[in-house]
Amino acid sequence: MTQDQTQILNLLDKLNNPWIFTGFMLLVFWDIAWRGVSLWKAVKNNSVPWFVALLILNTMGILPIIYIFFFSKPKQTQV
Repeated sequence: MTQDQTQILNLLDKLNNPWIFTGFMLLVFWDIAWRGVSLWKAVKNNSVPWFVALLILNTMGILPIIYIFFFSKPKQTQV
């Protein structure tokens, strides 16, 4: 058995722990939610560089939060 196969088996053994699996799934859903909102805002703002960066980089929600609150255009109210 190769070292890579051993590392994969060790990772799978760790995911059998329900606490680790639950935490991992919460991080996945957290990232998907923030990424979805930030990608939607980047498309609405015609911000191609931000769209590509948000799509490619995996920062577990940190970069999408920064984009949403600091770099996306604020919603304009209609009078």
